[in-house]
Amino acid sequence: MTDRDDFLTWFRGPLFEAELALHNGDAGPRRALWSRNDPVSVFGAWKDAMGQDEIDALFADIAASFSDCTSSTMELIAFDVIGDMAYTAALEHTSVSVYGKPRTYTLRATQVYRREDGRWMVAHRHGDTVVDDSG
Repeated sequence: MTDRDDFLTWFRGPLFEAELALHNGDAGPRRALWSRNDPVSVFGAWKDAMGQDEIDALFADIAASFSDCTSSTMELIAFDVIGDMAYTAALEHTSVSVYGKPRTYTLRATQVYRREDGRWMVAHRHGDTVVDDSG
């Protein structure tokens, strides 16, 4: 298995499952896949965070707002693995309740990953909402 194959298996398996858990109110699996080595950062569609304490608080806050995920897909647009670093650019299509109100949205998400002790870990995320300006 190549590094790219190994990374894609992780992206489509544990990473996807962690994002699904977050959208059902559980931040634990997502946090377990984020690096505990600084720097870590989120430039989010909702809020930003820098460093371990802010990341922990952000993920807990996001999880508390989400429930009842009915659909979640990650449309991978581009990715690469170079040594112990990787990145993804994806569209994340989600239907979930936010503070109890059903919502469907798409985020553009770019993430940066580091391989630490043989495991892929997320180090940075930038997400923003796709705005439909077609009409």
